[in-house]
Amino acid sequence: MVTKLVIGTRGSQLALFQANLVKSKLEKVYPALDIAINVIKTKGDKILDIALSKIGDKGFFTKEIQDALYNKNVDIAVHSLKDLPTELPKGTCIGAIMERANHRDVLVSIDGKKLADFTSEDKIATSSLRRKSQLLQINKNVTVTEIRGNVDTRIRKMNNGYCQGLIMAAAGIERLGLQEHISEYLNETQMLTAPGQGAIAIEIREEDNDILDVISVLNHKESVICVTAERSFLNRLEGGCQIPFAAHATLEGDHLVLEGLVATLDGRKMQRETIKGYSKDAIQLGIDLANSIKSNGGYKILEEVKRELN
Repeated sequence: MVTKLVIGTRGSQLALFQANLVKSKLEKVYPALDIAINVIKTKGDKILDIALSKIGDKGFFTKEIQDALYNKNVDIAVHSLKDLPTELPKGTCIGAIMERANHRDVLVSIDGKKLADFTSEDKIATSSLRRKSQLLQINKNVTVTEIRGNVDTRIRKMNNGYCQGLIMAAAGIERLGLQEHISEYLNETQMLTAPGQGAIAIEIREEDNDILDVISVLNHKESVICVTAERSFLNRLEGGCQIPFAAHATLEGDHLVLEGLVATLDGRKMQRETIKGYSKDAIQLGIDLANSIKSNGGYKILEEVKRELN
């Protein structure tokens, strides 16, 4: 029987919010359970002067936490699902995925300026090649610049003149109660989101069935189905921070609609497709969509991106 639980997490405000959210929800169900939070610095927290697209490490924001989990220094690891590689270390698995929050991207800007109003004199900052390529397709005049740091750090940089706008995940802004900074919510047509964006994943050791039983109360079936399809698409493309790709799934009864894309860095070339099938086939739908996109021009796009980045 589990009497104590140690949560491993990054130390950013957002990561701590998510860890404390898991903690509070478990405490409501298991009031006698002793839950502690262990803050762990990842490579992504230490290296802030290199663009994410220049780093090939897919576990940039997760590896040290996963090591602590494997070495039994923590019992569960709480991650933003979009940061979690599709291939997990041997001996660990995703034990639960919480109900997904707002999956969309948002524009945060000076004086509430809208995306369509940005000119070549304006800078929009993002660390994501996915966002950059789609931004340039929406507004070719805008200058896109790199930015690193936590949510509050990025907003502070913007307010200090680093840029005139930021593209960020709505879920992170909303979880931190910073909605007043949002100038515009971007829909899927404007900005298709990253696989798993808005979802919180709880990683455990595979043999810890007692802990799996405890955290299973946090598992949200519909969110699991959707992100499973999205991550299957990602896995088939072998994508990471170095590739502009996106995927988002929605449920329609017992059917699942999955949309995905790959694009060049400048947004001039993009292969975007949608597939629909039974939700029970989520993994295969992700594979099929990735294969279709690759065969219809996506493979050439991926090769072009790799050449540009190397």
